[in-house]
Amino acid sequence: MKTVKEISLILGITWIGDLLNQLLPLPIPAGVYGLFLMLALLCTGIVKLTDVEGTGNFLLDYMSPMFIPAGAGLIRYLDEIKAVGGIYLVINVISTMIVFVVTGKVAQFVMTRSEKKRTV
Repeated sequence: MKTVKEISLILGITWIGDLLNQLLPLPIPAGVYGLFLMLALLCTGIVKLTDVEGTGNFLLDYMSPMFIPAGAGLIRYLDEIKAVGGIYLVINVISTMIVFVVTGKVAQFVMTRSEKKRTV
């Protein structure tokens, strides 16, 4: 019975996210609305983590096989992907390096700032 309650809660929040997607004129996917709604409900304590943890962990455990059909479908468009693959690879490498550098600089800034506060 607990599993049915957890699934119903997750599906209900997903359904509300879909409604928000239809009602609001923003270019945001319905799943994102649902995720932010679930985050807000968990952060406010309206939904407890124990209310969705079991089913959530189950869904996470079996999420990777759900990508197999999409990955197999990409093989169909391999020629188109090869045409732009090098560009995407360069963009991914450069953007990853930028994220690394910015993350490191922010971490250094936060660490030095917290050190200054400790010494004061």
